Amino acid sequence: MSARNLGNPSRRPWITPCRQVTVQNPHIDSSAALHRCPLPSAIEIIVGILLLFGGGELFVGGSTAVALLFGIPQIVIGLTVVSLGTSAPELFVSLISTIQGGDDIAVSNIVGSNIFNVLVVLGLSALVVPLRVKSRLIRRDVPLLLGVSMAVWGMASGGRITWQAGLALLVGTVINIVWEMRTAGENPDEADDIDENDRATPAVAGAKLAGGLVLLVVGSQILVKGATAAAVGLGVSQTVIGLTIVAAGTSMPELVTSLVAAYRGKADLAIGNVVGSNLLNQLVILGLCGVASGGAGLTVDPVMVNRDFPIMVLTTLACLPIFWTNGVITRLEGGILVGLYGLYLVEQVLTNTVTSAVDEFRFVALVVVLPVVLVFLVWQTLRWRQERHA
Repeated sequence: MSARNLGNPSRRPWITPCRQVTVQNPHIDSSAALHRCPLPSAIEIIVGILLLFGGGELFVGGSTAVALLFGIPQIVIGLTVVSLGTSAPELFVSLISTIQGGDDIAVSNIVGSNIFNVLVVLGLSALVVPLRVKSRLIRRDVPLLLGVSMAVWGMASGGRITWQAGLALLVGTVINIVWEMRTAGENPDEADDIDENDRATPAVAGAKLAGGLVLLVVGSQILVKGATAAAVGLGVSQTVIGLTIVAAGTSMPELVTSLVAAYRGKADLAIGNVVGSNLLNQLVILGLCGVASGGAGLTVDPVMVNRDFPIMVLTTLACLPIFWTNGVITRLEGGILVGLYGLYLVEQVLTNTVTSAVDEFRFVALVVVLPVVLVFLVWQTLRWRQERHA
């Protein structure tokens, strides 16, 4: 089977034949007979997510234990293995999608996960308990994330992310890790602590690492198959499935980690997990996918370039004034973030179902919702500046 011909249903033997339907969505090949089989697709998606979650846990535990056995410093483990652990589902899903020719799922998964992490993971964590932001995030990490997000949007603006762009992102990853290691001593209290329980014998560490990798690979394949079959069956584009179902599913480790951290009073871990994951999604995962795409490059849906990439950048930009306000993300701000994601989902649904209502919804969002959010952010920033100079 050719990896670049997934648009033809006859070249997808893993889709279970069900009753045929005619698809009217312009993003799907309507010239071929497609199949609708929502239940098996839903089961595949759920099973894939569960396998990814379990595989991610084993992968982090095994990788950390192996790193400790080789005497790798804890700060390096924290900046690489542990940080990449929660992004492992996104990594395997996007990479396998790229190899199989599913560029839409690969890119939309990364963009959708970044949007989900900021609006939902950060928002729900703040609803659990107000999150206090450390100055390092305001001074360095969020501005860096904003710059990387804008650079990635620029790379994708031509409709294709080349292997050269992917290589540049990977070089940026190395530079960022070296910078992190050099500046880690400036904030020793913020270094990641490695629990002694993470240590294990070579046999146990190897078993965890191997088991985690197997679950991640298998779970990724099942999730990609289920998501692609769902897109075909529902008559929507793979981009929509990747931005919503797949992105939310692969972001479950970040959501669970941040919610537990917030509940236990570890706000720095809850926030750092989101910022670090979003950085890795773009630098490492998108970089690897770009390189893996070879000379053909990674195809980017024009709809994503004009809509979802700007939303990803704007959500990152909105973090700055929210983080500035007394160094705390309040429950009100968390609720606003979650509400904005709800609007984002509604827009996705309307675009693919009730197309006649899309223009009215977007008009209300631009004329009513956006100004209210901007006024709130400006008011919060001005109040913070007044209190700071008081």
